[in-house]
Amino acid sequence: MQIAMIGLGKMGANMTRRLAAGGATIFGFDVSAETRTQLAAEHANIRSFDSVASLIAELPSPRVVWMMLPAGEISETMFGELTALLAPGDLIIDGANAMYKDSQRHAKELNAKGFKFMDAGVSGGVWGLANGYTIMIGGEKDAFAMAEPFVKILAPASDRGWIHAGPAGSGHYVKMVHNGIEYGMMQAFAEGFALLEAKKELNLDLAEVAETWRHGSVIRSWLLDLTADTLKNDTKLENIQPFVPDSGEGRWTVLEAVELGVPAPVIAASLFQRYTTQGKGDYVAKLLSMMRNAFGGHHVAKK
Repeated sequence: MQIAMIGLGKMGANMTRRLAAGGATIFGFDVSAETRTQLAAEHANIRSFDSVASLIAELPSPRVVWMMLPAGEISETMFGELTALLAPGDLIIDGANAMYKDSQRHAKELNAKGFKFMDAGVSGGVWGLANGYTIMIGGEKDAFAMAEPFVKILAPASDRGWIHAGPAGSGHYVKMVHNGIEYGMMQAFAEGFALLEAKKELNLDLAEVAETWRHGSVIRSWLLDLTADTLKNDTKLENIQPFVPDSGEGRWTVLEAVELGVPAPVIAASLFQRYTTQGKGDYVAKLLSMMRNAFGGHHVAKK
């Protein structure tokens, strides 16, 4: 079993390690020579190359190439480079957090040139190396037959933790909604623990509460496990900036809800709360303060 892995950042590198441990031979490329060298030295099943062209020239046909690159311009450039090097019948798997409509476009463009394409949503973060990755993959059945052995190695087990969701675009669509749900769950946990922290007279041990909830409660989850670990090490979070970026998938989930006419108020609210932490709600707050002053003479706090 041989596969090319392009993009050996934290996620791509750990996926490469898991594939190698599972018996696959990986042909790896990354712009970082240090990363390439390190991975090749770790396992006999990992071969590193200093260019995509040299990698493709060595990879036996039919080729399977898994991209773990940022969605957008970087991935688009790599698609162009790969189509100039690959042969009809070869498979490209896009593991980025790409917009599913872009994946549908990529499938149409690549299929027209004789290439196979699959879009793969990958969840598992830094824990995936040890625990396995949840893989949500979309594309035609013949393409999945080429990808399936690698998907089963990456997943928590060969019979679970992965899904061939449907046609091209379905993998990234399922991953998009997955991340939207993640936004809502994270926001609920953050608000709940903020309420616990604010009740000063009860002197609650937040770390102990989190640890208690992990065992048998309705809200037990991996996110709660991670929250418990965080609070165990640092309950006050005094050195943490109250800034939360959004990667785009929460936004796409909300836009999809609007297009479909499906109410998703929790996911939408959690997305808007992230904008607030980024300072994008500052003007709103200023104007609200001025309105209160205008109709009721309420005090306006000034810098």
